[in-house]
Amino acid sequence: MKRYFALSAIGKDRPGIVADVSGLIYECGGNLEDSRMTRLGEQFALLILFSGSGEEFQYRLSTGCKRLEWEKRLSIFLTPLEAFEGKPGEKGRIDLYELSTSGMDRMGIVYRVSRLLADHGINIADLETKATPSPESGTPIFTMNIRLEVPAELSGKDLLEKLNRLGEELAIDISLKKL
Repeated sequence: MKRYFALSAIGKDRPGIVADVSGLIYECGGNLEDSRMTRLGEQFALLILFSGSGEEFQYRLSTGCKRLEWEKRLSIFLTPLEAFEGKPGEKGRIDLYELSTSGMDRMGIVYRVSRLLADHGINIADLETKATPSPESGTPIFTMNIRLEVPAELSGKDLLEKLNRLGEELAIDISLKKL
């Protein structure tokens, strides 16, 4: 029976981290289904959804993760997932949007925006942030890009009004685009 797993791993950035982790999944007989991998500061982080089958699969995988933690100095968290109903990632009726913010870096931007979204039943499918110095002044500018899954009954116009009010409070620019 096919089973699904989620794996997160992080370690000091170096060549070969992706090969080490994906190699373990491959050697155990697993198939990578979905992933996000990126450098965060001096660390490299991986989030992987994969599948596998067979009685020994989970044991070999767990043993291999411990070996990678020890040999490659990675922190790894492995989670067996409940059986999917339908295809992984299937949702009800939703509209996809891209939300972008930009402004002077300050505490609470991610929290306040994500709280507003959650309060309206909006799912965050992907979120990326970055703080970079302004070329003119060196002041940190914070940007955030989010892919949203918005319930179809919520209008984009209403959502944009709510986001713009929050943008004024936080002194950030906000744009919303339907995909």
